[in-house]
Amino acid sequence: MILIDTDVVTLSRLQFALTALYHFLFVPLTLGLVWMLAIMESVYVMTGREVWKRMVQFWGVLFGINFAMGVATGVTMEFQFGMNWAYYSHYVGDIFGAPLAIEGLMAFFLEATLIGVFFVGWDRLSRIKHLLVTWFLALGTSLSALWILVANAWMQHPVGSAFNPATMRMEVTSFSEVLFNTVAQEKFVHTVSAGYVLGAMFVLSISAWYLLRGRNVDFAKRSMTVAASFGLAAALSVVVLGDESGYGVSLNQKMKMAAIEAMWETEPAPAPFTVFGLPDLEQRTTHYALKIPWVMGLIGTRSLDQTMPGINELVDDAKGRIGNGIQAYDAMLMLRQNKDDAQAKATLAAHDKDLGYALLLKKYVDDPRRATPADIQQAADSTIPNVPVLFWSFRIMVACGFYFIALFALSFWKASKRTLDSQRWYLRLALWSLPLPWIAIELGWIVAEYGRQPWAIEGVLPTALGVSAVSTGQILTSLGGFVLFYTALAVVDAVLMLKFARKGPDGLGIWPPATTVLSSDRP
Repeated sequence: MILIDTDVVTLSRLQFALTALYHFLFVPLTLGLVWMLAIMESVYVMTGREVWKRMVQFWGVLFGINFAMGVATGVTMEFQFGMNWAYYSHYVGDIFGAPLAIEGLMAFFLEATLIGVFFVGWDRLSRIKHLLVTWFLALGTSLSALWILVANAWMQHPVGSAFNPATMRMEVTSFSEVLFNTVAQEKFVHTVSAGYVLGAMFVLSISAWYLLRGRNVDFAKRSMTVAASFGLAAALSVVVLGDESGYGVSLNQKMKMAAIEAMWETEPAPAPFTVFGLPDLEQRTTHYALKIPWVMGLIGTRSLDQTMPGINELVDDAKGRIGNGIQAYDAMLMLRQNKDDAQAKATLAAHDKDLGYALLLKKYVDDPRRATPADIQQAADSTIPNVPVLFWSFRIMVACGFYFIALFALSFWKASKRTLDSQRWYLRLALWSLPLPWIAIELGWIVAEYGRQPWAIEGVLPTALGVSAVSTGQILTSLGGFVLFYTALAVVDAVLMLKFARKGPDGLGIWPPATTVLSSDRP
């Protein structure tokens, strides 16, 4: 007897994935661009040169448009926890709800207030006070991201919590463990660094467009210089911090790591890194694999003698955990009948970490205790995510990361030599590189979230059990509505961004004509 409507699960996952990917078109640009504003305004305050103030004002216009779109898409995304993921919200809301609520308060009160003061405070605040507002806005934006990443990291590595058989929910045992989750720290620094890369690329690319057309030359050169310096530091950080994040995955999400590497069998230590290959999920092999010895072992274990388990070994391990989980499930039901049953308490305490694995069987049988060996094997096999998608998403993302280092290094060198506008091929390269950070960031989220499947909460709650009691038709209706709404917002954002970018600082009256010398810049 199948208790789960797979169509509802699939459509609910699709809806959340689409809205999350839409939302994350705006968030990383906000994270990166606000720090560019803080740097430029700091130069203005230190030098008193009016040109830097005008640079902040122009890039601030584009920042404001993007910020508004990010808030609009973020609000509707959070509604889905109640709409489509009601059981998920019930089961883990005690833990997940707190950081999500704090993030909402910071985003809609702290950030919204500061961004209002940023725009209206130029003539009402002193230079120092306005600079402080900009820096607090940058810090507030990053802190807002921190809380949502704390919540997301708990889904990847659930710590500071335990299952309560009396309430049938996961509950917080240590909020400090949830907050200082090592995965949260790794995800935060890696994610915000990726946003910094996007912010720098945004400024670099649009400035290159001005230089290609011979417009706002001084403005564009200054902007590119800041972007090149900030972008190079950020791109280097992304690679270094991404490596650290990958090490965390190898410790806490072994199946995800094995899937990313298409590592079907456990390799002798240290494991090789597969540069190229064609993963075959059906045959569980990787065709035409090109491997570099030792590299994956060094990255994944930081050693020469530790093995990294392959997918097939991890499936066998999942079968054992499903067996333990069935014992925990049986003990849980016994405790619901008699909460003082000492033997059931002891059994549940011994196997509660594997209870989630028994819940995987709910997709195939109504009672996990009646599962056949075939059911257990099917549930264990379901722990394998989509290997080809993860394999290629990760490699494209990494290739983009190294490309960003090379481009920003070249830009930094040209800025130091004052030759930013000397070669048109470089300006075209900088311009056409604009979409790449978005592509890399979205692929990173696919690796992080798709690689966790079949879990909504790693090892705790299968995704298939988290959905609301809604019909396929209801999901299709809301999915269509969200797609239309988010697409409209994306189109509005793109139109507004293009409109104001094409107008440029001179078209908006922020930058004076080329023949005018700003008073504070006179020799």
